[in-house]
Amino acid sequence: MNIIKSEKVKLKAKRAFIKKGTCSRTFFYLLNREFGFPKEDEEIALDPLAGGILQQGYQCGMLWGASMAAGAEAFRKYGNQSQTIDISIKATQHIMESFKSRAKSIECEDITNCDFKSKFGLLKFFLYGKPLTCLKLAGKWAPEAIKAANEGLAINQSNLHQHSISCASELLKKMSGNDEEIYMVAGFAGGLGLSGNGCGALAAAIWKKGLELNKKEKRKPSFPDPEMEKILNVFYKVSDYKIECNKICGQQFKSIDDHTQFIKNGGCQKLIDVLAQS
Repeated sequence: MNIIKSEKVKLKAKRAFIKKGTCSRTFFYLLNREFGFPKEDEEIALDPLAGGILQQGYQCGMLWGASMAAGAEAFRKYGNQSQTIDISIKATQHIMESFKSRAKSIECEDITNCDFKSKFGLLKFFLYGKPLTCLKLAGKWAPEAIKAANEGLAINQSNLHQHSISCASELLKKMSGNDEEIYMVAGFAGGLGLSGNGCGALAAAIWKKGLELNKKEKRKPSFPDPEMEKILNVFYKVSDYKIECNKICGQQFKSIDDHTQFIKNGGCQKLIDVLAQS
């Protein structure tokens, strides 16, 4: 990407952030338009992942948005096949490496230095000008996010696994998601790109539920959102009040094969079943 185009993307990212209001929706919006396929309802439904999954402070919403856009593009390019899951996860890993290089952490709480779970944390976010910090980060990272997504999507297909599984995609199947939606969330696997952080299945459930409600009611985003909080509460009860993938699963997945075998062997099945019904 040349300097002029890069500066235009930075400006576009800042304008989109101001207009859309959340980091998660902004990056889904930006990359969707970079790929040439806007998805307004799906973008709005991603609002609750801002603040690190319902403002819990985990992975930055920019990552969830960029990962979903990469998953959607992977589906358009490669279709309904297990290799598309492989590509989506690898593209998400490229995106996360790029983001960590820019922001030094993938965690919202580290970046903002705010605990949104407390009233003081939310107050601190605004009093100390943290929205401006996020706005600047969005502008700086936007060209890098596009580059990382494209690089991840262009990987050598001869090295891909034939029967990859994503926990988030398995959940979407149980929630009657269409093929595009199933692959759109594939990169959420293993706590987003197998990083072991905030649960990707939880994030997928929140997004899908939000999408269903938005299509029925054309709801406006609210923080907190009672419907999404219900999902989180159900999740916590089943996960023994853990939210990080590596703690829930008792391991850090070293490869897509590791994650695939874990799910094939019934790992997280109860969690997926409960989330699908929430």
